[in-house]
Amino acid sequence: MSNDATLAFTVSDMTCGHCAKTITNAVLASYPSAKIDIDLASKRVSIANAGDRAAVASVIEAEGYSPADA
Repeated sequence: MSNDATLAFTVSDMTCGHCAKTITNAVLASYPSAKIDIDLASKRVSIANAGDRAAVASVIEAEGYSPADA
């Protein structure tokens, strides 16, 4: 499922550029047309053109991170 809504998560255990890249790659693997914006300083991940919130959160969780609604 794809939509135009932007999903926002706070990922408190995202601590470095490697973490950001891992999350980006995982989301793009499931949602190739997703637009991802990561602000490492605020630990915020914004994703447009992806699935529903629960499905995207599951993708991030599968990489070992803990996304929370932002």
